Amino acid sequence: MTTHAPHPAHAPHPAPSRTPQETARLSADAMWATDHASQGLGMEIIAVGPGTATISMTLAERMCNGFGMAHGGFIFALADSAFAFACNSYDERTVAAHCAVTYLRPGTRGKTLLATAREIARSGRSGIYDVEVSEDGVVIAQFRGHSRTIGGALIAPSPSAPESRDHTTTA
Repeated sequence: MTTHAPHPAHAPHPAPSRTPQETARLSADAMWATDHASQGLGMEIIAVGPGTATISMTLAERMCNGFGMAHGGFIFALADSAFAFACNSYDERTVAAHCAVTYLRPGTRGKTLLATAREIARSGRSGIYDVEVSEDGVVIAQFRGHSRTIGGALIAPSPSAPESRDHTTTA
């Protein structure tokens, strides 16, 4: 008995092949499209990569406390956004499970803060990420975030991709 290979027109389409960097960028673009919190605070994505993200934000007067320095909540928000873009860089919806911040120095009104997130560990559905927030190259806060993958993709499948995508993970 002879078997024939399927006609190319009937062969299944392969899933799109992306580099980890392309996946990180597309994931960030998908998140940014509806991230009204980060956009509303004037944040900008400087760089993203697998397990990493760098986000900037200029401290407006409305972001300062009664002492005239950056309100800690805005520093936390910047670090949290960098954490979110880093832990979602694999096209798997991921949220914060726990976060902590240590403030080392005050932030200055009118200055641009830079939050740089990097993956420390990622296993199963859990991850740990550290974020440094700096002003003029000086670290003003350290943030640690624990992430939890909740299932689902960020990047919409391309029209030529197979219709089913299974992105569920187990702990």
